[in-house]
Amino acid sequence: MINSTDETFEEDVLKSDVPVLVDFWAEWCNPCLQIAPALEELSEKYQGEIKIVKMDIDKNPGTPSKLGVRSIPSLFLFKDGKVISNKSGSYPKDVLDVWIKGSILYDDEENS
Repeated sequence: MINSTDETFEEDVLKSDVPVLVDFWAEWCNPCLQIAPALEELSEKYQGEIKIVKMDIDKNPGTPSKLGVRSIPSLFLFKDGKVISNKSGSYPKDVLDVWIKGSILYDDEENS
């Protein structure tokens, strides 16, 4: 997984040639810490197909503010530099897996 910053967000996420899941989190957020292992496993599962990027909102307040992040953890799926789906809260790995696949497949079908 990549740790993105306000300075690297455009390169890490918006210019990515593969879909990107961004996890907006903070060290003090227990649900953020609970979801981290599931995201790590999904990062390995989807290696080369999807990038999973983490952004600490305390160290990088600009990007979350621009995207309207109001609670954490907030997960945003980007494809071709655009948000295609987002959700807030902590979810089990299988729910996240279905969300990722569904969002990307649905978006692909919509654009074909």
